[in-house]
Amino acid sequence: MQTTHSAEDLRTQMATVLRAAGSAPEEATTVAENLVEANLRGHDSHGVGMLPRYVEAVLEGGLKPNSKVHIRMDTGTLLNLDGQRGYGQVIGEASMKLGIERAQQHGSCIMTLGNTHHLGRIGHFAEMAVVQGLVALHFVNVLSRPVVAPFGGADGRYGTNPCCIGVPLAGRPPFLLDFATSRVAQGKMRVAHNEGRQIAPDTLIDEHGRPTTNPAVVVVPQSNGLFGALLAFGEHKGYGLAVACELLGGALTGGGTWHKPTDPSVRTVLNGMLTILIDPSKLATQVAFEEEALAFVDWLQAGPVAEGFDAVQIAGEPELATRAQRTIKGIHIDAQTWREIVRAAQSVKVELPMQ
Repeated sequence: MQTTHSAEDLRTQMATVLRAAGSAPEEATTVAENLVEANLRGHDSHGVGMLPRYVEAVLEGGLKPNSKVHIRMDTGTLLNLDGQRGYGQVIGEASMKLGIERAQQHGSCIMTLGNTHHLGRIGHFAEMAVVQGLVALHFVNVLSRPVVAPFGGADGRYGTNPCCIGVPLAGRPPFLLDFATSRVAQGKMRVAHNEGRQIAPDTLIDEHGRPTTNPAVVVVPQSNGLFGALLAFGEHKGYGLAVACELLGGALTGGGTWHKPTDPSVRTVLNGMLTILIDPSKLATQVAFEEEALAFVDWLQAGPVAEGFDAVQIAGEPELATRAQRTIKGIHIDAQTWREIVRAAQSVKVELPMQ
């Protein structure tokens, strides 16, 4: 069973809960808008279903409401930032504003961000850059329960480690590539588990390292108290990119990498992110860049369409189509996820409707 909610109602409800959990009104609004935007774009894994984990992390003390980004080092083209365990949606936006300013001034900026709570949908930060005409590259690691098995491995050793690349296209929506380096995002397993769905083969292994289609193995402890794991996308190639995200987003940023036993009771999710911002106008390639980018995209989409597809798309287009549809028809939330949100609200003395 599902319930349907308008984006505006969800923004208001989520912000109310976040304020009750200790966030100032502006912070609560920013986080709520970011969560709902993820739902609108079809990324329910990073949407309002994350709220219960955020509230639990606040109550545990691992997530610090109203924290500000701390500048550790700033040379203009290099930024080293610390999120001080604040809400990643807020810290991430503040960090990107600093990086965008530096890139516009100097032509580029390399920015490291560590020790921030869950950043949410990384594509949002790339969108902030491309709207300013900048190219953005993001490499992210995840310090939480390790849920992805290395290629050739039989248990979880690292996180879903997202990679995101945003490229502006003159006069058109940008190319926006945003993906977990696991075959699917961990949050999608939570959604599938709550909805009672099985997962496609070759996506998961159980706690014994055997293939399974049951998403519960990475959502709740199994009979022996252990978890299963997601597989990397693209076999050794996706695994290699995931390791790169850990080394760049974790080690290089100073935020840390994952190399310890897991504690399934801890709800805190910390991210590190390496961001590279480039201003094409200062490379003296602006005209050629715009012309060649559009020519290539047009070439891709002018070709014949394969059976079973409506069109040849580029990264970012499916999310825009989903956003347009959900803005009109509303956002569907499964009954279990909504119950979890209601319980999280109750834990900070906010009552939300059960249906």
